[in-house]
Amino acid sequence: MSVKRTRLLAVSVVVLAAVGQLLAGPGRSDAAPTGWKYTMVGFSNGTDRAMDVYGSSDGTQFKPVRKGAYRPPTGRVRDPSVFRNTDGMYYVTYTTADGANIGFARSRDRVNWTPIGNYPVPFCCALLPGTGDGTGSMNIPGSSGSAALKSAPSLSPFTTKAWAPEWFVEGGRVHVVLSMSTGGGFVPYVMTALEPSLRLWSMPVPIAGIGADHIDTTIVKVGATYHAFTKNETHKYVQHAVSSKLAGPYRFVAPGDWGSFVEGPAVTQLPNGAWRIYLDAYKAGKYVYSDSTDGMRTWSPVRELPGLSGSVRHFGVMRERG
Repeated sequence: MSVKRTRLLAVSVVVLAAVGQLLAGPGRSDAAPTGWKYTMVGFSNGTDRAMDVYGSSDGTQFKPVRKGAYRPPTGRVRDPSVFRNTDGMYYVTYTTADGANIGFARSRDRVNWTPIGNYPVPFCCALLPGTGDGTGSMNIPGSSGSAALKSAPSLSPFTTKAWAPEWFVEGGRVHVVLSMSTGGGFVPYVMTALEPSLRLWSMPVPIAGIGADHIDTTIVKVGATYHAFTKNETHKYVQHAVSSKLAGPYRFVAPGDWGSFVEGPAVTQLPNGAWRIYLDAYKAGKYVYSDSTDGMRTWSPVRELPGLSGSVRHFGVMRERG
């Protein structure tokens, strides 16, 4: 009997030890993630028909995940924006440069991408305010565009361009902020996904307060405030506006000293809690960034992004738990 008890005790110890390893070991599926992981998607100076993917743990030092990771069946893949949905898949939306279409693709691993297809933005938006570029289309000598005055409504219901789409996700709702033109300057709009596959969207709604001749608008929310960063196409610099609602109205506040001839703002939060804006200094052929440690009230002087400056164009960036 003593031998049997000894064997039984030994087996029990082994079982308990194995269970303990399963519960406490590093392979637990519910183990808390450590650190942050940043994903950057962009196109290169060499081609806008392929999207490159980079990764980082700090938002500064990026390394290739895969260059040429996604090539759409047709058209271009400019100005991509990326997010990870609740289904675990990564999604990108991008400028096709094919009229009023924006493109969509998805991936499980950031390496292999499957096209979802191009989405034709609906005809929009005759007689809505702020959709003209201020140069007019009313047979005024030397004028062109969709409205005679910046404050006038669009005279055309036809969207001719839909560019620079950017994801904005809040409370389980997925939105795309995009720049649209009905023949004149660009105006920011927002569309909302109507079902989980992201194939059906609401009509575009104009974002109030930013106005005509603005492009590359991206929005992040800090506390109860929505922060919009947008390129002023007239003066070629990036502006900063705030609102209590996603669709506005926004009011402009003092931006950082980011210089002129910059575009494609992308904004994310760093591991230390500071906020960072990345900017494509396209005329200088550089990529730069600037940080804010006081809730986007003031910004540090711009610095050149190491490693990738001069090789990537208008990228999108997201962070998630590593």
